[in-house]
Amino acid sequence: QVQLVESGGGLVQAGNSLRLSCAASVRFHVLDTMGWYRQVPGNERELVALINPGETTTYADSVKGRFTISRINARKIIYLQMDDLKPEDTAVYYCKIHRGASDFWGQGTQVTVTS
Repeated sequence: QVQLVESGGGLVQAGNSLRLSCAASVRFHVLDTMGWYRQVPGNERELVALINPGETTTYADSVKGRFTISRINARKIIYLQMDDLKPEDTAVYYCKIHRGASDFWGQGTQVTVTS
């Protein structure tokens, strides 16, 4: 079982930055795909960024050029650097590890961006 704990959310003004962290309870596998997702009330959870086993990254169009996903294998941490934040980035952010046929999710961290 993989447990994930997100941190780093908060309340910021538009144009500022935040870095979200996702700490895993176990070591990463070489075939793990990791991602950050976000959800606002009444909407479905949406993909923000992915990093696959080959370190290739994928981003939602709405965050390209502003957000960066990374992983530090030795520390079992996944990061999401969020720059030039906008009010529409306000959401609960979740990290996920896809391993084999299973998905493991964290509990989420709230990000609120004011104009």
